[in-house]
Amino acid sequence: MNIDDARKKIDALDRQLLEIFNERASLALKIGEVKKEKGIAVYDPGREKRIFDAMKAANQGPLDDGAIIRLFERVIDESRSLERIRTKGSRTC
Repeated sequence: MNIDDARKKIDALDRQLLEIFNERASLALKIGEVKKEKGIAVYDPGREKRIFDAMKAANQGPLDDGAIIRLFERVIDESRSLERIRTKGSRTC
């Protein structure tokens, strides 16, 4: 495989990631609506820990677990921010 082929594959994967990130964000918004209705806090540290643990367990590299956690921390943080913006009035702690 040459560099152009590898870059084309990366570009295709980036488009897939974009779709996945937006689908995940849409689901987070649905969860945010339910949380708002029920008065549940947006931030759920237990849920985040379970996500991180599951991703570390599924990780086969080459990214190490620390990199995976940092990536998912960012994805979750953006989802949480979106939830808070779209569901103003929900508890944020």
